[in-house]
Amino acid sequence: MRQAKLYSYSIPFQSSLILRGREISHRQGLILHLEQGNLQGWGEIAPLVGFSQESLEEATEQAIDWCRAWQTGQAEGDLDRLVPSVAFGISCALAELDQSLGLEADFGTVPLCLSELDFPKLEQARLAKIKVGLQAVEKEGKFANDLLNRLPQLKLRLDANRKWSLEQALAFAQEIEAHNRTRFDFIEEPCPSPDLSRNFAQQTGLPLAWDESVREPGFIVRAEPHLSALVLKPSLIGSLDRCIHLIQQAHQAGLQAVISSSLESSLGLTQLARIAKQYTPETLAGLDTLNLMGCQIIRGWQGRGLPIVGVDGLIRLF
Repeated sequence: MRQAKLYSYSIPFQSSLILRGREISHRQGLILHLEQGNLQGWGEIAPLVGFSQESLEEATEQAIDWCRAWQTGQAEGDLDRLVPSVAFGISCALAELDQSLGLEADFGTVPLCLSELDFPKLEQARLAKIKVGLQAVEKEGKFANDLLNRLPQLKLRLDANRKWSLEQALAFAQEIEAHNRTRFDFIEEPCPSPDLSRNFAQQTGLPLAWDESVREPGFIVRAEPHLSALVLKPSLIGSLDRCIHLIQQAHQAGLQAVISSSLESSLGLTQLARIAKQYTPETLAGLDTLNLMGCQIIRGWQGRGLPIVGVDGLIRLF
């Protein structure tokens, strides 16, 4: 006997966020619960505004259709024919159901540094992440350089989301002292195109990571000069099998594969932590986004005191 249930959630942010020029105050998504005999599986379907190709409404319609088909045994086939967020959420629920997703999670993550107020929490950290492309490049360069000088044990990951021109990216690099340039783990997509980012890396020697590029048609995983990592946001990529294939290709090319959040709820984040533990155990994931949320859903993140909302606090759609 199979049973599928689909719920919607809306989590308030601690404060409003600007995503690709749009202000949002809540994180919205779907929670999938599958039951078969004595087994059950959970998954999160959460398109991200401004980043996902599909809307929440489109994902909801597709997820309901899949639930109907699955309950009658007619939902077999390639999940990647579905939109990415639906494919990923369903694949996680199925992986829990067949017990192929490991239970052990890596709750260690890379702390996100937004201002000097975050410096104290980085005193024991070996690695931190900074969002750049939000202010004047010279100011951001000085901020990163100052952080490295204050905390000599620290390495940095930067995420630019393709917001810098080549000239801006080079201006940022000019603010980084020579002895600090080896302390960057990578810079995600500094420029609007991969070729401009490659030009930047060639001129500065700073390491790159592909993020948006991974999700573009025709992308091929291969080793390149100055390329350090692939940043994988599973909710934007597709099924768990597709993500695992990209991880394997990255490792074969000598690259890091970094599991990264798309602002999922605590349920999705704990599953990403399990995926990271199982498939990228040597690399810290980028999952430090729960502090943006006003509550947790179904499962709590280890050590976080935010209230946990169960299914009774969600809206059932199917």
